[in-house]
Amino acid sequence: MWSIRQPERPFVDDGHSRPVWQESGQGSSSCYTARVSDFSLPPELSREPEVLIESPRFSVVKRRADGQVDFISPLPCPYNYGCIPELRSGDGDPLDVVVLGPRLRRGERVRVPVVGVIKFLDAGCADPKVICSARPLRPVDRAGLEAFFRTYALFKRALHLARGERGGDTRYLGWLVDFTARPA
Repeated sequence: MWSIRQPERPFVDDGHSRPVWQESGQGSSSCYTARVSDFSLPPELSREPEVLIESPRFSVVKRRADGQVDFISPLPCPYNYGCIPELRSGDGDPLDVVVLGPRLRRGERVRVPVVGVIKFLDAGCADPKVICSARPLRPVDRAGLEAFFRTYALFKRALHLARGERGGDTRYLGWLVDFTARPA
């Protein structure tokens, strides 16, 4: 599920450490949802991925990887928001990335170390947020990201309703196990 191609059928639970995916039965047919306990990292995710910046820090325009406007936010985003176009998330979109630090230009490609991953559910689909930074996360960074994604989940719920999309739950679920502890 974490590769460029969508699986022809969901993964099955074979007792191994790979993620277990189930068809959500709601929304897009390309949407697969992980059980909350089964969120995991894509094996292709490198420790320092190339990130495409879609929405620079303090932007109110949230763009997709193809440059199209996804939505206009009532509040500016305090982070650089982008994606890793080569990897897919549970919702079929490119894997989302937040880059901490100074404002970057839209369309810029940067290599930044992964310092964490947030578990996020969007319309019932596993939609993890990779957190990248040139320095380790501090407690204030973690608190800010948690507050941002809790608020973002409320906004996304309202956006789904306004668009007439009937999907599953949308919410912040916490931090995935520390990416830096993963074997190389």
